[in-house]
Amino acid sequence: MGVHSAAEVVLAGLDPEQRAAVTAPAGPVCILAGAGTGKTRAVTSRIAHRALTGEISPRHVLAVTFTARAAAEMRARLTVLGVAGVQARTFHAAALRQVRYFAPRLLEGRAMPELLDSKVRVVTLAAAKVGLRADRAAARDLAGEIEWAKSSLVEPGEYVVAAAKALRETPYEPAKVAEVFAAYERLKRSNGVIDFEDMLRAAVWGIEEHRDVAEQVRGQYRHFVVDEYQDVNPLQQRLLDAWLGGRDDLTVVGDASQTIYSFTGATSSYLVDFPRRHRGATVVRLVRDYRSTPQVVGLANAVISQARGAEARLRLELHGQRPPGPEPELRIFTDEPAEANAVAARCRTLVDGGTPAKEIAVLFRTNAQSEAYEKALTEACVPYVVQGAERFFERVEVRQAMVALRAATRSIPGETPLPTAVVEALAAVGWAPDAPPAGGAARERWEALAALVQLAEEYAATPGASARSELASPAVASEGPALLLPIREAAAVERPVTLSDFNEELARRAAQQHVPTVDGVTLASLHSAKGLEWDAVFLVGLSEGTLPTTYARTPEQVEEERRLLYVGITRARQWLWLSYASARSPGGRARRPSRFLPQLDRSGGGERAGGGVAKRTAARRPATQIVSCRICGATLLAGPDRKLGRCPTCPSDIDEDLYERLRDWRARVAGAQKVPAYVVFTDATLTALAERRPGRTEELIAIAGIGPRKLGLYGEAVLALVDGAAVDDIAPQKTFEISS
Repeated sequence: MGVHSAAEVVLAGLDPEQRAAVTAPAGPVCILAGAGTGKTRAVTSRIAHRALTGEISPRHVLAVTFTARAAAEMRARLTVLGVAGVQARTFHAAALRQVRYFAPRLLEGRAMPELLDSKVRVVTLAAAKVGLRADRAAARDLAGEIEWAKSSLVEPGEYVVAAAKALRETPYEPAKVAEVFAAYERLKRSNGVIDFEDMLRAAVWGIEEHRDVAEQVRGQYRHFVVDEYQDVNPLQQRLLDAWLGGRDDLTVVGDASQTIYSFTGATSSYLVDFPRRHRGATVVRLVRDYRSTPQVVGLANAVISQARGAEARLRLELHGQRPPGPEPELRIFTDEPAEANAVAARCRTLVDGGTPAKEIAVLFRTNAQSEAYEKALTEACVPYVVQGAERFFERVEVRQAMVALRAATRSIPGETPLPTAVVEALAAVGWAPDAPPAGGAARERWEALAALVQLAEEYAATPGASARSELASPAVASEGPALLLPIREAAAVERPVTLSDFNEELARRAAQQHVPTVDGVTLASLHSAKGLEWDAVFLVGLSEGTLPTTYARTPEQVEEERRLLYVGITRARQWLWLSYASARSPGGRARRPSRFLPQLDRSGGGERAGGGVAKRTAARRPATQIVSCRICGATLLAGPDRKLGRCPTCPSDIDEDLYERLRDWRARVAGAQKVPAYVVFTDATLTALAERRPGRTEELIAIAGIGPRKLGLYGEAVLALVDGAAVDDIAPQKTFEISS
């Protein structure tokens, strides 16, 4: 395939907006990409298209992401597109690589200081130095404040004023936090260690203060891509500016409506102000949502449409591209245990119905909410994993399994199929591929090792796996990116994948924290769920004081809480449940629903699941359903719109003759009853009847405004009119006798 043909293949299948992003001219490009709109495809296709047309060299591209998983996905997609050599790394990984490379020059031959994995231990010592006895929770809070300050380019002596301006909720008096901050910096220096923010600063310093370093870095990297640009903090932006050195070949992609990390120092201001800071920038909006059903998209649009503030200036209205799906469900429960049990029962039903457990997620505002759902899922015998609780490759059972896999290369014949070899090796740590143990910790351990087996099956079936393993070896990697082969060439030298290849793949994934998917329902905070997606999503605990949290006191903080809900909604592909409990515990103080929920009738009750048996709650009523437009799928909030079943801007398919007959009939009934016409039916109800033309009682009562009483009074007459009867054909005495 020729170069230009390969470039055309890259463009195939892109929608018009994605194609505009891919083919935008060199220079500053801002891609505003809503949730599920294919931003990763657009940005990798842009890199590949420019490389394949000869506009750029892949080895001169630096693509920066915020997670190792996103960087790994970007590299994998570029490989499939036939483009190798692009550096796709997190900000921290890119900075670490550069600082290590230039350390002998910058540090005059001294070794690079050790990098702290966590600030907590040093912060605890620093707190003690200034007279504070901080437990682990307090030390984490102090570490968070120090991280915010350093990411915001705030020095210890500036902290008090900066914290006041930012309206920070500090764990101690700001002056005391500043003392801990200063002591922390002194302790690091005396111990010869640095933290992640120091590493970013060192990379900035190396470029800004050393011309030779700047020339070498800028000679290597000439084209930049930044993913999730709304999450950049001032320190990261300064590093990006240092890399650029005044050049403008920069593509950023982000969504202001997904700005949810301001507490860490992240700010969407760089995304919002991009066209002002980069004159002549190309701005492309991706709004076609390929992830979620129109019903989910409609609800997401309804929630974010109420947003205010700077981020709302870049708000995107998404357009669902998938076939219609079920309406999102809004459930109300008497207390949190009832809510958790009902969620677990529904998870059990979904799994029994064929939905893989790994395609289900329960999302909450704070990690403290996880315990109730862990308990309920365990009792329902549903496997689960807690997102972010412990890194996959740091789990004891996974480390033991990797040791067993390396040892097995000496005892298992090399020709053994990889999945079989992995199962045999894991027998040494007590794992067997038979029925997993019951829910809880034992089940979680079993699922973690099962994920390794599944990964082995996927790896063995991937074209070019063995060749990529050879290319990733130190001997080849040391020659530089120019020797990396595209996957189509690698396939030509492919050989059977061995256990040694798989061990190298696991080592690479562990280094990059590119974890396999564990087969269990995901329990995750809304913050840690960002960037992920599932078939079925439960958004729980949606009450005032939880979402928004009581700590959200300023308008900006409240708006960030709204965006958290928006992020949670847009994680769902097909099925979405929203719920809250009227009280925290049985008989507890009543709570109000979250202000961010659509203003629907919230009288619906819920189910309490206990021991696998559903029990009716007191005063249980049918679950509230969120109503979507029957034409475009948008969520309907206003009463008249919900009654009509469509948006006011969507085309009406009203039966004018039926509408006039309904008006005539209503006038006669109202006159006989000596009441205003609207008491019988409002104009909106008549319009809904004439548009929707119900043919059965069930369809009639589904129209808002027609309850059991009016069904009994007028149902038979209305159905007759819909069926074509003339007003004069409906016996007046029958209608009026029923209403008397």
